[in-house]
Amino acid sequence: MDLPRSFTIRESSHRILNPFTPEKLATLGAAIKLRKGASVRDLCCGKGEMLATWARDHDIAGTGVDISTVFLAAARERAAELGVADQVTFVHGDAAVHVAAERVDVAACIGATWIGQGVAGTVALLERSLRPGGVMLIGEPFWRAEPPSQEAVEACHARSREDHETLPGLISLFDGLGYDVVEMVLADEDSWDRYRAAQWLNIRTWLDANPDDELAPEMRAELSADPLRYTRFERSLLGWGVFALMKR
Repeated sequence: MDLPRSFTIRESSHRILNPFTPEKLATLGAAIKLRKGASVRDLCCGKGEMLATWARDHDIAGTGVDISTVFLAAARERAAELGVADQVTFVHGDAAVHVAAERVDVAACIGATWIGQGVAGTVALLERSLRPGGVMLIGEPFWRAEPPSQEAVEACHARSREDHETLPGLISLFDGLGYDVVEMVLADEDSWDRYRAAQWLNIRTWLDANPDDELAPEMRAELSADPLRYTRFERSLLGWGVFALMKR
């Protein structure tokens, strides 16, 4: 049980595996007013940057769950680097079926709502781990503008227009699920650039070092097409943010 190698190649230099800068991640932690000793559960935690930096900055305790052994190894290294290895734990497992043994103060899924087959299912999954009065964090893309064509939709990693909500549509969805939106921190074009453009250098660096690898043709094709696809469609059409929710 692991991620395909293409994911780890694409994300090799990243600590944050979504279009957030370290500053925005810090803003999120401050915005939800994390208290000392709060318990945080992060499903699809990636390289654990949120848990590790929040443990350092807010003295929280947390557990991250991810399917990638490569990402989890990086998460443990980062926790040790920041001196918080005794506060955070990283578990290899399927986040789609993970429920905390003891309910937590903050339950998060940042950019991986596919684990619940969409936002509603992921909210239901996280709810099973969240204490009454706790804060849920959902990271999710949304349409900034109406996609002009099916080509544009697919360039934004969607199969159909209905795969993503608009920002007001996403807020309405949370409301319909019985949750108040109490904070949000949104990516901007610069943070998108830092995330997506860095992937191109990661791929090129890997290709230069591994020209005969069986994945090389696939990664070469991605690098040849992705910068134009991103600048033509994704950069202007697709937004992304983390939304803090509290159940009514």
